[in-house]
Amino acid sequence: MISLRLKRPSWMVDSRRMRTTSDFQWLLLMFLLMYLMSQVNSQKKRTPRDLKCVTNNLQVWDCSWRAPSGAGRAAAYEACIENGSHSCYRLEKNFKIPALLPGDHEITINPSHDFGSFISKFTLNEKNVSLIPGTPEILNLSADFSTSTLHLKWNDKGSVFPRHSNVIWEIKVLRKENMEIVKSVTHNTTLNGRDTVHHWSWTSDMPLECATHYVGIRCYIDDPLFSGRKEWSDWSPLKNISWFPDSQTKVFPQDKVVLVGSDITVCCVTQEKVLSAQIGRTNCPLIHLDGKNVAIKIRNISASESSGTNVVFSVEDNMFGTVIFAGYPPDIPQKLNCETYDLKEIICTWNPGRPTSLVGPRNTSYTLFESFSGKYVRFKRVEVSTNESYQLFFQMLPNQEIYNFTLNAHNPLGQSESTLLVNITEKVHPHIPTSIKVKDINSTAVTLSWHLPGNFAKIKLLCQIEVSKTNLARERTVTVKGVENSNYLAVVDKLNPYTLYTFRIRCCTEPFWKWSKWSNEKQYLTTEAIPSKGPDTWREWSSDGKNLIIYWKPLPVNEANGKILSYNVSCSSDEETQSLSEIPDPQHKAEIQLDKNDYIISVVAKNSVGSSPPSKIASMEIPNADLKVEQAVGMGNGILLTWNYNPNMTCDYVIKWCNSSRSEPCLMDWKKVPSNSTETVIESDQFRPGVRYNFFLYGCRNQGYQLLRSIIGYIEELAPTVAPNFTVEDTSADSILVKWEDIPVEELRGFLRGYLFYFEKGERDTFKMEGLESGRSDVKVKNITDISQKTLRIADLQGKTSYHLVLRAYTDGGMGPEKSMFVVTKENSVGLIIAILIPVAVAVIVGVVTSILCYRKREWIKETFYPDIPNPENCKALQFQKSVCEGNSALKTLEMNPCTPNNVEVLETRSAVPKIEDTEIISPVAERLEESSDAEPENHVVVSYCPPVIEEEIGNPGVDEAGGASQVVYIDVQSMYQPQAKPEEEPESDPVVGAGYKPQMHLPITSTVEDLAADDDLDKIAAYRPQANVNTWNLVSPDSPRSTDSNSEIVSFGSPCSINSRQFLIPPKDEDSPKSSGGGWSFTNFFQNKPND
Repeated sequence: MISLRLKRPSWMVDSRRMRTTSDFQWLLLMFLLMYLMSQVNSQKKRTPRDLKCVTNNLQVWDCSWRAPSGAGRAAAYEACIENGSHSCYRLEKNFKIPALLPGDHEITINPSHDFGSFISKFTLNEKNVSLIPGTPEILNLSADFSTSTLHLKWNDKGSVFPRHSNVIWEIKVLRKENMEIVKSVTHNTTLNGRDTVHHWSWTSDMPLECATHYVGIRCYIDDPLFSGRKEWSDWSPLKNISWFPDSQTKVFPQDKVVLVGSDITVCCVTQEKVLSAQIGRTNCPLIHLDGKNVAIKIRNISASESSGTNVVFSVEDNMFGTVIFAGYPPDIPQKLNCETYDLKEIICTWNPGRPTSLVGPRNTSYTLFESFSGKYVRFKRVEVSTNESYQLFFQMLPNQEIYNFTLNAHNPLGQSESTLLVNITEKVHPHIPTSIKVKDINSTAVTLSWHLPGNFAKIKLLCQIEVSKTNLARERTVTVKGVENSNYLAVVDKLNPYTLYTFRIRCCTEPFWKWSKWSNEKQYLTTEAIPSKGPDTWREWSSDGKNLIIYWKPLPVNEANGKILSYNVSCSSDEETQSLSEIPDPQHKAEIQLDKNDYIISVVAKNSVGSSPPSKIASMEIPNADLKVEQAVGMGNGILLTWNYNPNMTCDYVIKWCNSSRSEPCLMDWKKVPSNSTETVIESDQFRPGVRYNFFLYGCRNQGYQLLRSIIGYIEELAPTVAPNFTVEDTSADSILVKWEDIPVEELRGFLRGYLFYFEKGERDTFKMEGLESGRSDVKVKNITDISQKTLRIADLQGKTSYHLVLRAYTDGGMGPEKSMFVVTKENSVGLIIAILIPVAVAVIVGVVTSILCYRKREWIKETFYPDIPNPENCKALQFQKSVCEGNSALKTLEMNPCTPNNVEVLETRSAVPKIEDTEIISPVAERLEESSDAEPENHVVVSYCPPVIEEEIGNPGVDEAGGASQVVYIDVQSMYQPQAKPEEEPESDPVVGAGYKPQMHLPITSTVEDLAADDDLDKIAAYRPQANVNTWNLVSPDSPRSTDSNSEIVSFGSPCSINSRQFLIPPKDEDSPKSSGGGWSFTNFFQNKPND
């Protein structure tokens, strides 16, 4: 234990020593490290650092660094560059060195005279060098105030740069005193190794007079071979342009011309406060500038009127303004064309295009320039243009045929041009020929002369002569060679004698470009000649057959060849020739008395020159027995006639026609056709639609004419103008016979194709047939196509009926008007008889059947409509034998239906007209209660009424007798008709002793049959006793009322012969007594108060 204790302290001492040694070493190291760091920092502070190099011309690098702390401004350094040759420089803070080659270079900077400083080494590369150009210098800044344009001039100093480089110039324009940037733009140039002056212009949207404008510039050199950083240069010093106004207020711009749709700023330079501004009549917001100057912005300006658009600024006591002219630049001249009229002067025309909206000195000016000769002419504007084309005159140059023209158009907003290359000899548009003259050669040819101004001696002319006469014109073209005197002539032949011609001329050159305009017309009448042909002749025999009438047509102008003066007519036969005296024109008919022999008729026409060849026609007419009348309808303005070819017809065919309504001889006109023809179309201005014409076709055979066909026809068929006139010939009970007449030919207006007959039932003045052709089912229609039929019988009609008849005629041209009448058919006797007999027979049959039925049902009818009412005088009730009433149980006269006992209260009033005031039926129990009560009023009578209940089978007599005690009250029926009793008089209480009719009222309630003893007593009384057998009454009667005081069943309370009947069987004979108003008996009438009649 001791040894351990001795050892433990020793171990602890060693461990503590080792720990102390380790801590000491750590502290020593930390102190050494801190010392070294302080030495390094001290060395850095005494060493140059942050070397930077820039260049502004790519030839010299300007390097600088941060000096050591504590170094004075005059501290010197030695910098050495290792670039193949060791170069050292003594300098202060920065140094300039030539541009180094690409790659890394070591630079050593050693502070001089500071032995405690360390040497700094840097690695320099071109990539670490910045290219910053020098600050540009503005050589000049000028302004064109009229156009609001700034002109900038500067030098790029390109001579200091070793090679070509691209330069970007940034130019900024500032305005007003607050230096508001209004424009910033870049401008690209290239350095070419020498100093170059550059120009830049900018037009301001605001007049330069409105505010001061400043301009600054900087540059950026983009050298592709330089790998360092490239930066913008500093901004040049700003230069400004300002306008120094005088004391007067002015508005800018003055009389400005702007493009339509553009924006423009107008300003007012003033020393006064501007209140408002407007353009035209539109107010504009003010834009405040420096001082009291203001401006307005006009956007999308529209085209101005001829006088311009006014802009006005208003101050307190004055107004200032300017005029703005908004328009368009000139269009390219359109349709430029240059030609000549006479090869002496060139005329160029063009279309100016869109109007510019600018007039006066601002209008478009045109200049025509010829490039080969170098000459030009200016357009002299006519303020009021007569058309849309402009023209300029350019004098032709000798021996020059090809011209190159340029037309320039210019106005304040722009310019345009159009060019044209032309050979002027191919663009000749001659003038109008003048001085036309005509000279005869003969009757069919003339010489035509005219004058055409122009220098055409070296070219050929092509002239067109128009020769026209009435409704006919033709053109003839002649070629003439140009002459110096410009007078030309041509021969026109193949004319007609004695014909009025109209001549006019136009010319062109070869090759063709344009015809000249037509000259004025020149009329000329050719001379006469002998008629070339004889008149067209026809003949007709007079109606009496003694005279031959010769007709001829006037010769056409082209055959007469002059004015026809007269005609010579002659007739010849084998024996003699007869000549008539000359017949003057215009007579075209002659009549000769001839026999039926064959004669040849000749007609000759004469004019001032001579006679025509004779026209001959034979008088003989060959008969034709086989002749039929045919029909034909025209087409358009004529009618086509056809026939078969006949070789026997050697001369010609003649077709004559006339109006069929004219009398003989019928002749309107005729037409001759050659013998080889088989058809012809007859046309005439005299033809009218709806008029019938007769056409006759003659064939010429051996100088004689034979009628071949007779035709009636229409040029156009129309509907008839009148309706057929028809009448009723006969009528019967079931038919009508109608007859009508033909329509006259003049009113038919076509070939009749049939009739339409309409009929239907209808009365005169109350019905009008309408819609005949609409297919109405109630209208019957008959179509009569046989035009020879003139009658029609209408059958299957009704007798004594009015019919509406309508008749119409129709042709292929349409339906004619209608004619109508009303006809009543006769009465049908057989039908009348039948109409009478049938109702009589029906009435007889109905009467017989009714009589048989009534006879067979007579009992029922009697009981229903006429029941027997018993006569009290014939009543056998008073003669009833007791034995009969007692012994016959089937007798039910006095039986009554069972009912609940009631009280009958009868109000008797003694008056002139007694009335039953109140009747009440009450039960016997209530009666007994009322007896003990106070007395009723003096005009009331209480009657206890209880009819007996009688059963079919009679029960125990003893029991019946025991329960037979009941009260019997009789009502004096006649007392209702007696004078009213005094109030103090009381009715008799004995119902048996009273005189008159007293119905039996003793009806036991509980007994089944009446007490025989009671019957014996009642039998002794002399009066009428009605039957009261209840079994003879109906239990249900329509007149039986329901009790209002109890819920009793419906019971019978009335019978024609019962005790409860309201009808008095024996009414009093007094005339003042009331009469019954009821027609029979009923329970309702019993309780109803009847008023006196």
